Amino acid sequence: MAINIVIFGSLTDITGSTLQLENIADTNALVSELNNRYPVLVNSKFMIAVNKKMIDTNTPLNNNDTIALLPPFSGG
Repeated sequence: MAINIVIFGSLTDITGSTLQLENIADTNALVSELNNRYPVLVNSKFMIAVNKKMIDTNTPLNNNDTIALLPPFSGG
């Protein structure tokens, strides 16, 4: 099972702009894997969208899901 991750804003300085990961069951496992690969992310704030829908709880992931990592932003 592969998921595609698109990264935005200042987070790209840490991870690059895209990633593809295998065998990630849910968003908690995703965050854990990203923190292991990129320890600087532990101190970074970001929001997660799964298939263009913002989430705020652990969410199951499926093959070919697209995940977006979004740094904090404000409107204006």
